[in-house]
Amino acid sequence: MLKILIIEDQVLIANHIKDILVENNYTNNDLAYKLSQATLKLKDFNPNLILLDINVEGKDSGIIWAQENLNDQKVIFITGQTEIETIKKALASKPIAYLTKPIKPIDLIAAIELAIEQSKLNHISIREGYNEIKLAIEDILFLKSDKNYIDIQTTSKIITLRNSLDNFHEELDKNQFLRVHRSYIVNKNKITSKSNNFIKINQFEIPISRTFSFKL
Repeated sequence: MLKILIIEDQVLIANHIKDILVENNYTNNDLAYKLSQATLKLKDFNPNLILLDINVEGKDSGIIWAQENLNDQKVIFITGQTEIETIKKALASKPIAYLTKPIKPIDLIAAIELAIEQSKLNHISIREGYNEIKLAIEDILFLKSDKNYIDIQTTSKIITLRNSLDNFHEELDKNQFLRVHRSYIVNKNKITSKSNNFIKINQFEIPISRTFSFKL
């Protein structure tokens, strides 16, 4: 699920950006007016996309904060400046986009959609034991629900998480990961054969339920 954090010290601009998001059905978002608030919300809100004012607490402060605090989160820089030197500093952080104020809704939405597409092609962060690991999407064969846990069958091993199948499905591309049974979600790119009652992914047989309709 896309979670967007807006970091902008000008309240009116921050609320304007949030209004654009809500009007375009991006409703899972939060605001931070200071970098100290933003640092806390990285843990509490756990966003995967940051809309960041470059000069939120002074010149280039947003760029510095991003370099020091962000890991997997994607960034869209926002600024009222157009100096070449500032642009070069921002681009060194490899943002999704660089938007200038006043923000145009079409530019903002296009940048967010680009971030979504890039996320689909990459990986997902999960916790295995005490460690957080990056799991390549293409390594996932299928997911199986087991009460309060799910088993992620990858190309090399099984990873067990305390989570629900529904919640984890929200993190995945539903065009690629299909619900075929109340207890199973499969990566359709990995399906090797299909019958009326089950799907095969390599040596694994996965039951099909009529409740969940899908197209390969």
